[in-house]
Amino acid sequence: MSRPVVITGLGTVGAAGCGREGLAAALALGRPRLTAVDRAAGYHRRGGARSASLVPPGAVAPWVSALEARRMSPPSKLAVAASRMALEDAGLGRAWTSPAHLITAVVVATAYGPSSYTEGLLQQILFDSPEAASPFLFTESVANAPAAQIAIATGARGAGVTVAQREAGPLLAVARGAAEVAAGRADLALAGAVEEMTPLLHAVLDRFGALATPSAIVGEGEEAARPFDRRRNGFLAAEGATVLVLEPEEAARSRGARVLARLAGWGSAFDPTAPPTGWGEGHAALGAALERCLERAGVAPGAVGAIVSGASGGRAGDRLEALALAAAWRGEPLPPVLAPKGVTGEYGGGFLAAAVLLAAGEAIPGPTAGFAEPDPALGIVPHAGGPLPRPAPAVVSSLAAGGAAAWLILAAPAAPALEAAAR
Repeated sequence: MSRPVVITGLGTVGAAGCGREGLAAALALGRPRLTAVDRAAGYHRRGGARSASLVPPGAVAPWVSALEARRMSPPSKLAVAASRMALEDAGLGRAWTSPAHLITAVVVATAYGPSSYTEGLLQQILFDSPEAASPFLFTESVANAPAAQIAIATGARGAGVTVAQREAGPLLAVARGAAEVAAGRADLALAGAVEEMTPLLHAVLDRFGALATPSAIVGEGEEAARPFDRRRNGFLAAEGATVLVLEPEEAARSRGARVLARLAGWGSAFDPTAPPTGWGEGHAALGAALERCLERAGVAPGAVGAIVSGASGGRAGDRLEALALAAAWRGEPLPPVLAPKGVTGEYGGGFLAAAVLLAAGEAIPGPTAGFAEPDPALGIVPHAGGPLPRPAPAVVSSLAAGGAAAWLILAAPAAPALEAAAR
């Protein structure tokens, strides 16, 4: 059994606050919202990255009560808040709990898990003794804590899955949630991503050379992701959470739900040439995998209206993304390419939320943040801003360090040809 799956709810929290309005405004401006990272602990190197897209203090208070927050790590609070936003957005109400006759799945991606609680637990063990380790910190230090807290808050009784595949995780989480619904194993799925960006994690990423840093090339004191730009030198670190409500199209229509987009297809691949912490050279294989994903969905590359790319400003990652897309299109001109990570940063689910808003036509893309000089080696000039045609389907692409890759194909709700192909 395979049922068409639609997105009926979106909840997101990030540097622009809670809800889609702030994120849509930032995308329209083409400008990230950055905050100086606390460097008082001395983790950061001199001359390194200083800023990140951080959630404003107290942003989730309207969505998570003080009593609940006492037993949650920061990522769990973000994830529960985003879930409640998504449920309210889907017309189910923020206090919705899964009734006995419905099976609800929860699938959440995270790259680093509850970093602050893990750091606190290790400090107790190293600076005091193993016996001093807090059981509370331990239970919330594991990567699956946010997914478990969502399940507790919503009474979900379906599959509870945590995906840890770095940059590809958010799309893989949505794909897994959609697969649960499409196969009839779940009546509803809450799928998305969450991350917190602590000073220690930010400093470690910077020391590994992953983050955009100030330089004489881009201007003293300026940190910008610059996706696909010749001068790119790293990504902007981010935190936050995004959760989608996925359900069968028939069920959504029967209850009169507004549909943001339909999941016309999804796919994944692995690049075996990638080192454990870096980027490979398998663009041809990744391009072929994306071609197969489009073929299964009944979508010709020439029918794609836009590509929402996971390019983040990393030198090797953006190169692999550009070459994989070129391979999938076999050298033919690409449709408009959007690179929202210049605004949302890397991690925290902002890219997933932006992709849904852009594909659903609920956000007008502005200029690609930081892009000014094309890179001849990539051959991509991202969309300069302005409305995109609809209801053509959009491909959402995300490649990860370490070899993982994932794609979603998002179609407009009323697309008869795609609906027939999906059935």
